[in-house]
This record gives sequence, structure tokens and C-alpha cells, in this order.
Amino acid sequence: MTSLRARAVTGGILWAVVIISLGLAGLLQYMTSQAQTRFVELLQTRHTQAVLAVENNTTTPTSLVRALGDPIYQSPFSGQYWQIESADAVVFVSPSLVDQRLPRPQAQSGDLSRGEFPGPNNEHVFGIGQWVTFDDGSSWHVQVASSLSSLKAEQSVLRGTLLSAFAMISFVGVLGALAQVAVVLQPLNKLREDVSSRWENEDGLEVSSYPIEVAPLVSDINTLMDRNRDIMRRSRRQAADLAHAIKTPSAIIRNELITLQSNGVEVQDSIDALDRLDAQLKRSFARMRADATEAAVGVFTDLDTALGRMQRAFTALARNEGKEFSAVFDKGMRVRMDQSDFEEVMGNLLDNALKWSNGKVALKASTGDIGQVMITISDDGPGIPKEEMGRATLSGERLDVSKPGTGLGLAIASDLIHAYGGKILLAKDDTLHGLAVHIRLPVASARRLS
Repeated sequence: MTSLRARAVTGGILWAVVIISLGLAGLLQYMTSQAQTRFVELLQTRHTQAVLAVENNTTTPTSLVRALGDPIYQSPFSGQYWQIESADAVVFVSPSLVDQRLPRPQAQSGDLSRGEFPGPNNEHVFGIGQWVTFDDGSSWHVQVASSLSSLKAEQSVLRGTLLSAFAMISFVGVLGALAQVAVVLQPLNKLREDVSSRWENEDGLEVSSYPIEVAPLVSDINTLMDRNRDIMRRSRRQAADLAHAIKTPSAIIRNELITLQSNGVEVQDSIDALDRLDAQLKRSFARMRADATEAAVGVFTDLDTALGRMQRAFTALARNEGKEFSAVFDKGMRVRMDQSDFEEVMGNLLDNALKWSNGKVALKASTGDIGQVMITISDDGPGIPKEEMGRATLSGERLDVSKPGTGLGLAIASDLIHAYGGKILLAKDDTLHGLAVHIRLPVASARRLS
């Protein structure tokens, strides 16, 4: 289990279950004991009442039924019974016993006897009995009994009430645990949001705004991200320096070859090879630059500016070639891609489209519904056969040598787009019937802070 939230919630719930279970068991035991005590005390009180009734009616025992006239003794098999027996075996019973009898005493003893035994109507009862000798010298065995079903019913109701109460307590406890976990983990959630936001902003994380337990981690993250940003910047600078260092010797060699060609020397193959070498180097440097930039913070391109610049430039280029260029794009869009890399991609793709079109090139850009910007460049040229579209963005191989070029424009564009987490797809355009290049780039959600 890797989630802190899941661990905290699970641990809290398990601990709550243990505590609640122990509490429920203890309270249930206590309440059961109390119910039994009340049951016995009530029966003891009824036995005392019966003894008093016998003492006041020893001269006229037949009046015992009236003296013990509690309604609970009147209903047949009500669960409450009394039985009084004289020393010469004269027995008086409560109407609730009907034609049945409680167990007779085994011996005359002044000790109070208690216990469970089978009672009327095949039910278990708990009884209290005692031989009592009164002032007139008469001895009577006074016995009362109560059905255990009433005690069990009371205990069942008690258990149900306790279980319902503890179920409610458990529910509230779980909600409380979830709320507590949410509160405890809120600084970590804030840290995650702040770190994610900082990849698109260069402001640091405010250490003092976090709890002291998290502050050291926040400080380390600030240091790590600053160091990462510096590494990325140095990598970009080194790639640019290396490209510049190679560009000068390449230009010298190209000038020498052109001079030889002007003097009638056949060096076209060498010039083509140098063009291809330059293109491959350009592709490699583009990859290096993109890999360094993609992980850096504060990277975005404002499409209003970048696409506006492309619209003006290619409108003029298309007009010079007697062609038509149109651009339609939503305002206020930003993509998470370095502006120079974005403009290089768009320049390569638009240059290809203009070169191969018969007369029309179109650019469309809009925000998609999955946090991406959708860009489509289409033309009315011959397009690319479906079976060769995959090779066009991977190998850099020239699929058609009828027009000048290195064949690496699409490959370089594909490398840069994928480096920034985007996607590129080639297809046949449904409107202009030439090639359509569909690009998806992640939206930049925040601007670089100055």
C-alpha cells in the first residue's frame, strides 16, 4: 500500500473498530449484569411483599389471593407467579399458575433459596423461596418466580439498542477519521499542487507556509528544483554553443564546394551530403534542446504571438509564389513548449505544406477538451501515401526527390513535439484533399513570473 491517505484511513478505521468493539463488549457486559441485578432485586421485592401478605393473613389464609392482588398475578401463565405452602402441606397459588405448581420445598430451612428451574407452560423461571416462621408460631414457605423470557427480551432489546448506538458512533467515527486524515494531509496536497504549479512558474515554494514537519522537505524541493533548472539552462546553452561551433566550419566547407562547383567541378553529391549532415546535426541539436527544455520550469509559448508571426510570414511567402495561405486560431491559447522550438516546428511544417501544395495551405488551432491545444496544417498537394506516413516522421528519409530538401523536416518536428509530451499524426485532409498534419500539445496553465 503506497498511499498515505489509504494507510491513515485504514489504520484509523481498524483502531476505531478495536476500541469500539472493546467498548461495546464491556458496556454490553455491564448492562447485562445490571439487567440481571434489577431482575433479581425486583423478584426479591415481590418475595418480601408476599411474606408481608402471609404475615398479615395467617389467621385467614384464604384471603392471600386478595392480599397479593397485583394484576401481574391474575393472567394465566403471565410469567409472574407465587406459591405459598403451610407446614401441614396446605398450598395457595397465584391465579397465573392455573392448574400447575412450582417445585415444592425439600426441607424446612430459614435460608433464602434462589435458582432457575422448569416452570409452568414449559418455560424456565427464576425463583426465590424461604421458610418463614411468624409470631403465632406458624411456618410458611413463601415462593415467588418470574419467567426468564422477560429478562432475555430485555437483554435482547438492550443489545439491539447498544448495537444501533455503536453503529451510529462508528459511522460518525469513520467520518471523523476521514476528516482528520484530510486535515492532516492537506499540507501534502498543497505541496503537490505547489510543486506542479512551480513547473510552470519560477517562484519558489514558501517554506514558512508549511507545518514544521514538512518544512525541511519543502526546502529540499526548492533546492532540487533550482538545481534542476540550472542544469537545464546549462544544457541548452551547451547545445547552442556546440551548434554554433559546428555551423562555422560547415559554412566554410559549403562555400568551398560552391566555389568548386562554379569552376565546373562536379561536387553536387558532396553538397547534398553536407546538406544532409547539417540537417541531421540540426535534428540532434533540436532533440538535445527539447530534452533540456521540457523538464525546465516556466516554459510556455503564447500562440497569439507565435501563430500571428507565422500567419504574417507565410501569407507573404504564399503570395510571392501565387498561392493562398489562411490561418484561423482561438485567442489566448498557450502551450507548454519553448517558443523557439514551437516556431521551428511550425516553420518546418508550413514550409513543407507550402512547397508541396498546388495553391492552398490552411492552419487551424483550437483548445481541445482534454487540456490540449489542437493544431492542423493542411494543403491541397499530392499528400503522402498511407503506407509511407509512418516513415515520414521517423526516419527522415526523403520520400520524393522531385523537390529540394533533406527529408528531415517532419522528423525534426516529430522529435520536438514528442519531447514536450505532444503527439503528431499524418492523414489525408477531407477538405483540401492533400496532407493534413494534426498536432496535439499540452496547455500551459500559468505564465512565467517576472
